[in-house]
Formats: sequence, structure tokens, C-alpha cells
Amino acid sequence: MHSTDDFLTLGDKIAGAVHEATKELVGSPDAGRILYTGADGTPTKLIDDAAEKAIFKVLDEEGSPFRIISEEAGEKIIGNSPDLSIIIDPIDGTYNAVQGIPFYSVSLAITSDDLNNIIFGYVQNLANGDTFYAEHGKGAYFNGTELKTSVNSDIRKFCVSVYGYRQNIVDASSLSENVRRIRSLGSVALELCYVGAGKTDAFADVRGTMRMTDIAAGKLIIEEAGGIVTDGNGYPLKLENQLLSRACVIASNGLAHESILKLSTGITNDGK
Repeated sequence: MHSTDDFLTLGDKIAGAVHEATKELVGSPDAGRILYTGADGTPTKLIDDAAEKAIFKVLDEEGSPFRIISEEAGEKIIGNSPDLSIIIDPIDGTYNAVQGIPFYSVSLAITSDDLNNIIFGYVQNLANGDTFYAEHGKGAYFNGTELKTSVNSDIRKFCVSVYGYRQNIVDASSLSENVRRIRSLGSVALELCYVGAGKTDAFADVRGTMRMTDIAAGKLIIEEAGGIVTDGNGYPLKLENQLLSRACVIASNGLAHESILKLSTGITNDGK
């Protein structure tokens, strides 16, 4: 399993299985019931657990060897001596799914042993089936149509997804005052894809709390669409090989990245 078609087929199977496993839970009183603390250190709710179990079932049945890194269960090995890893967020936007807000997704990224060598990224909005995917060196796509980031270079006209108002009011306010529109839609994986699709111009997490399961697939989709993803210091974003690690993520169409970085974190990095 090393072709775009194989990866896309697997992504579609996983998304279909998660949709079937969770569709009756979405918006239900029981969906948000906390079962345990996941491997990433956050509460795992019933809908998260159902989604992850559906994914593991697909991967077990598919039979290809994988090192799985999942937000809830942590690390699992399927098969013998896997040369590929798959980074999974079973439900990105759990709050939205629990409340029945139609903006939540499944996110997966396929990598080599080096987690920063992302080969394929896939994100599907489980509420409506919208699908974003990318393969390294082969572009990014939305429902089969090639994606490009926006051509907007005027930060005063930017629409930006911002996370961190409550913890970082000053930084978030500084950014808000200098762009046209601010959004916070509740699924980081999808919002990164929206930057790749040119639906928004940038994404900024001023908290520094993003996990690799949140960002791995969206990172590749943005980069393959022509955008830039960095850490809060302006350096290329690196995925840490542990679920408890957190990162500051700044992503954009690349045309005013330094301005977004400075407004979000107060840092410029002309030498990166």
C-alpha cells in the first residue's frame, strides 16, 4: 500500500466506518459521556471511543502493517515490522459532534518511520462528506478538485482562524485588530484544510497547545496547496514523536506569513 489510490481508498473506508459508528451518537445526550483519559491527556468521550474502535476494525481487516498513533489509545502496531505510521484523530471537533454542530472530522496522516516525512494526508467533514487529501509532491485536493491557497496578500483583508482567546487575550486581540475577519469553527483539522482551499487565508493557534494528531494531515494539505506551516518562532513545524507534546501552529497562504507570525506571537524570523 504505497499509492495515492490505495491511501485514498483507505481514508474513505475509515471515514465511512467512523460515520456509521457515530451517526446515531451525534447530537445525543450520551455522546459526550466521558469514559477515560486518552493517551493525549484529554478526556475521551463515548463518541471518540466509538470512532476509534471503528478505525481500528478497518485497519485490522485491511491487513497492511502499520504503526498507529491515535489520540485516544496512543500507539498500536498492526502486522509485522511496519514501514509506515498512521497518525489519527478519530473525531476532531468532538464538542461540535456532541452538540450536533455539522463541523467535525476524521483526520489521518500516513508517514514513514520519521513522523515528519508525511506521505499522505486525509481529512473528511463527517457531517457532509467533504473530503480533503494530499500526497507529498502531488498536490492537494478537495472532493477531487485540485486546491490552491488564496492569493490575498493584504493582511487587512485576511480571514483568519484563531485559537486561544481565553488564555492569550492580548495576542489574539492584536491579530483581530489587524485582519478583516476572525473565525473559530471548532475543528482544527478542517480549518487547516480551509487555508489550503483558500476559503480562509491563515490559521493561528496562540495557545501553543496543538497536538500532532490535530495538525499532521492539514499540514501536508496546506503545503501541497502552496501555503506555509510554521511553529510560533517561524521555523518549519516539526511533529514530536509523542502525543503529550504540544506546539504553536501558524499557517497561511504564505503571502503575509511574517505579519501573521508577528501579530500572533510577537516574533519575526527573516532568516528561517
